[in-house]
Amino acid sequence: MGIETEYGVSSPGHPNANAMLMSSQVVTAYDRSTHAQRNSRTRWDYDVETPLRDARGFDMSRAEADPTQLTDDDVGMANVILTNGARLYVDHAHPEYSTPEVLTPFDAVLYDRAGQQIMARAGQLASAEPGALQIRLYKNNTDNKGASYGCHENYLMPRPTPFPSIVAAMIPFFVSRQVITGAGRLGVGQDGKIKDYQLTQRADFFEVEVGLETTLKRPIINTRDEPHADPEQYRRLHVIVGDANLSEYATYLKLGMTSLVLSMIEQAWDFTGFALQRPVKQLHEVSHDTELCYQIETADGRRLTAVQMQADFVEQARKFVDDRYGSDADEPTLDVLAEWERTIDALRRDPGELVDDLDWIAKKALLDGYRRRDGIDFGDPRLDLVDLQYSDVDPQRGLWARLEQRGRLRRMTTDEQVATAVVAPPAQTRAYFRGECLRRYPQQVAAASWDSVIFDLPGRSALQRVPTLDPLRGTKAHVDALLDASPTAADLISSLQSMGA
Repeated sequence: MGIETEYGVSSPGHPNANAMLMSSQVVTAYDRSTHAQRNSRTRWDYDVETPLRDARGFDMSRAEADPTQLTDDDVGMANVILTNGARLYVDHAHPEYSTPEVLTPFDAVLYDRAGQQIMARAGQLASAEPGALQIRLYKNNTDNKGASYGCHENYLMPRPTPFPSIVAAMIPFFVSRQVITGAGRLGVGQDGKIKDYQLTQRADFFEVEVGLETTLKRPIINTRDEPHADPEQYRRLHVIVGDANLSEYATYLKLGMTSLVLSMIEQAWDFTGFALQRPVKQLHEVSHDTELCYQIETADGRRLTAVQMQADFVEQARKFVDDRYGSDADEPTLDVLAEWERTIDALRRDPGELVDDLDWIAKKALLDGYRRRDGIDFGDPRLDLVDLQYSDVDPQRGLWARLEQRGRLRRMTTDEQVATAVVAPPAQTRAYFRGECLRRYPQQVAAASWDSVIFDLPGRSALQRVPTLDPLRGTKAHVDALLDASPTAADLISSLQSMGA
């Protein structure tokens, strides 16, 4: 699993500043400062990307596609591969950080937090350049003027899993999980002109149930079939319906709950009775209801709140784990289940019990405090600033950081763990090989992607591509001895070739 986050970018006092230019400055400033020994010609390898392949069994033509869908085009924007296995680049006029591949929800939280720290540092470095504008970066999802930018989750799944089964179970799950995963937003509607508070920042921007697009006609279920792995064995569920969370606990549950439900789908668990009437409308309505009273209508005529639907999901998840794994269930799975159940119980009793856990509740408590103190309502522009400042990634300014420092926003990682994750890749996936190659052989890595590392070696006329199609090969246990025995990239390639790899 992994997380891609596009960060909001602005310059105080310069509302018309070029967002694409500022985003490029952010990425290149971090690259220059932190990776001075990296091969300046290292590029992202776009050759194997297929952004227009649809999981429903066809390819969209490039003529039909919106330009924003052509993510396999190298348009010359800043694009950096980091030693922790992540990607830092400019996407749609936003700086984006994509975590390396990980195996557990906690590691997803850790590398997402590392990206947050990288972005904070990158913004500071870009602002310190001679003659540069002061740049602010926000981990949010809308400018409240009609634009939205994404926080996308990615989950690798077995290719044989029927896509209709994914759609049938995940639509009601995504509609209802907002009560846990929402980042909170002051503003209703795509332009945010209705001044009221809602659970999520993304819900109002979704218009269809299923589709290939990510920046227009956004679908609850995205059908992009680009596994970044062996396509005969795997598919990747590209989830675009979630918010960018500042709460580590919300991120942990978001990845944990979703991966658990996907495991149930893979093993053909029966989700009969969860299908919804008009799911797009209900996605909006659930987000707009901070009292958690809105009743979702199912296709068979039942009505239940989003909290009740999530309670049904976690009840089924508990049965699934007990039935399929029993006493052999692993600790991360059991912890996700326990925290999911605890959160649902608290939402049923009093959402205020989760003010230290979930973004939308923590932010609402802040806004309500200002409203009571100053006698203002949600239409007051001062509250818009509070909403924005909550998501400022600079820990000296972000309100999320102040809450966290005061013990009022739950933290799961430590500073030491995050500092390590900023520079070192996860040990249990192929990201280890990618990150270590960039650290050990920076001048010889000509390009890289999720599923390959390409070397440019002295004396060889052709580039040397090392495919990494299996996400579970290239781990620390698998390649560390090989890397230690290869002082140069040429030694590494020779060893791999002698092994028939």
